[in-house]
This record gives sequence, structure tokens and C-alpha cells, in this order.
Amino acid sequence: MKASDATSPSAETEIQQPARGRATLVGFSAVLSWSLLALLTAFSGAVPPFQLAAITFAIGGLVGVATWIFRPSGIRALKQPAKVWAVGVGGLFGFHALFFTAMKNAPPAEAGLINYLWPLLIVLLSALLPNEKLRVHHVAGALMGLVGTAVLLVGGQGFLFTAEYLPGFAAAFGAALVWATYSVVSRRLAAVPTDAVVGFCLATAALAAVCHIAFENTVWPTTLGQWAAVLALGIGPVGGAFYAWDHGVKHGDIRVLGALAYSAPVLSTMFLVLAGFGKASISLALATVLITGGGLLAARDMLRPSQ
Repeated sequence: MKASDATSPSAETEIQQPARGRATLVGFSAVLSWSLLALLTAFSGAVPPFQLAAITFAIGGLVGVATWIFRPSGIRALKQPAKVWAVGVGGLFGFHALFFTAMKNAPPAEAGLINYLWPLLIVLLSALLPNEKLRVHHVAGALMGLVGTAVLLVGGQGFLFTAEYLPGFAAAFGAALVWATYSVVSRRLAAVPTDAVVGFCLATAALAAVCHIAFENTVWPTTLGQWAAVLALGIGPVGGAFYAWDHGVKHGDIRVLGALAYSAPVLSTMFLVLAGFGKASISLALATVLITGGGLLAARDMLRPSQ
């Protein structure tokens, strides 16, 4: 083989494709972790939302800090321009603040459905990124996931869209838009090391603590099991998951990640059913088929890359 062949576009694609696939799987591990969010939250007791966010984001940030013992150079990632901090902290704190507001001011099922527009928004907004082509199967897969999520969350009970709940619905849509924007813009900041997420988590914990002091009464976990759930939240769904997602959206296939993200609500519901917090249903089975099928359709390029 000629030396020039090693740097040809086809050779470069062959080298980059496996790395992109691995990064996509790393990002998907965050989705799997988020599917445990509802279950662990249920086990955490009556801790108010902002207090729980403050504790878990602090744990998640400290987990990142602990890795710097073995990688002292990691702390250098905190030296970032103001716009990077605005994107990181705005994404993490902004999403959770709006999400909690939505949950308190609208029926959870409807608010959850609106919030789960963020995977579809990621798929659509990814078309604005350089070198990203949005194809029919990406959109079709994302729409299948949206329909599956609607089936799962509504479950044939009908909608409760009334003027009384408009503030909550607006907050839910705002949360979806913030997270989708954060994820897509993070792709534009691919040069920013994932270690910077440590700082974003700690800053989010501080802002959540301020909101807790201002708006909530302090309630601590009362059992060892509740403390274990809080610790698990900080290590996983509200900690390590954000590092994995950052790596995935920066170096993986963001269109596929957007579609695969719809698996979070169906997996979450399954875990709740297995733990006795919910019941199996036809809507759950149908949602599983739609969401799984949509994810596989959107991931067609990754599963069967063109030769």
C-alpha cells in the first residue's frame, strides 16, 4: 500500500468510524444511567428536589475531583472562557431548575412527555452542525421514539392540557430546549476536555443549594437505604452520566444518541415495575417496541456502516 493511502479519506473514515462508535456507546451509557434516576429518586425518601440536586451534583463533582489525584493535569480543564462555563452550568442547572418547576406545576405524565422532546430536538438541531447530515431514517427513528414515549407516559388516560398548567408545560418545553441546545452546542466545544464537567457539576450544586435555601425546607434521608440511593444518584445519573454524555455528544454520533435517548423512559418504567413501584401494561410493551425500533432505525449507519 502506498504511503499516501494511509491518509486518504477512505482510510481516515475507517480509522475514525470505530472510535466514533465507541464514543456513541459511551454516551449511551449515560442514557442507561438516567433510566435509574426515577427509581433511585423514589428510594431517596422525601428529600426536596433542589436539596437533592445540590447533594447529588456535589457528589458527582467530587467524584471527578477524586480522579485528579491520579491525573493532576485534569484540573487545568477548569480554565475555560466564560462562554464555556455559561454553556456548561446553564445546561446542567438550567435544565434541572426548569424540570423541577415543570414537575411542580403540571401533571407529571404530560410534563414528562413535553420534556422528552429533547431527544427529537437533538436530532433536528444536529443538522446545524458542521459535517453532520440529517437523513430520513434519523428523523423517522426519533419520531418513533417520540410516539413510543407518548404511549408510555399517557397510557390511554388522555391529556390534561388546560390553561392552569401552562406555566408547567412552558417550563417542561424550556427544559427540553435547554438540554438539546446544551448537547448540540457541546459538540461545537469538542476541544473542551470532559474534565471541565467537574466544574459545571460543582457550580450547579452551589446554585441548587442557594435555591434550596430560598425555596425549600431541609429534609435529610432517614435510613441507610435512602442515603445509599442518594450516593448512587451522585455517582451515576447525576454524576458519571454527565461525563459520559459529554464525551458522547462531542465525539460520537449525536443523531444516533438523540434517538437512543428515548430508551431512558421505557427502561426507567421497567425498573420501577421490577422494583414494585409500577405495573406492567400493554402500553409499556408497545412503547418498548416503538422506542427500540426507532433507536435501531436511527442507529442504522452505526450498526451497518457503509463500505
